[in-house]
Amino acid sequence: MSAVLADFPVLTPVTDEDLSVATLAVRVHAPEPWPHGLLCRSERVPYPCRLARWGHATLDAAGLTAEQLAAGLIGDQREAEEQGEAKDQIR
Repeated sequence: MSAVLADFPVLTPVTDEDLSVATLAVRVHAPEPWPHGLLCRSERVPYPCRLARWGHATLDAAGLTAEQLAAGLIGDQREAEEQGEAKDQIR
């Protein structure tokens, strides 16, 4: 039973795919105040849920900060880089 409740492993090095999924997990599994405490907005379990913990641990392993996530720099920066690479390939 303890294996079911254990945190998800953070694989290093962190790949771009891991980073995008972790960013989404942190945004979706955010804390929400309830009369009896903070709950995960998605799962309605005590915050932080397993996916929120994994997402934050993965972002930490990648060297990214909560401020970068809050500012929206992580997803936007990746998209800008991908669009720039796509334009370079077209040229």
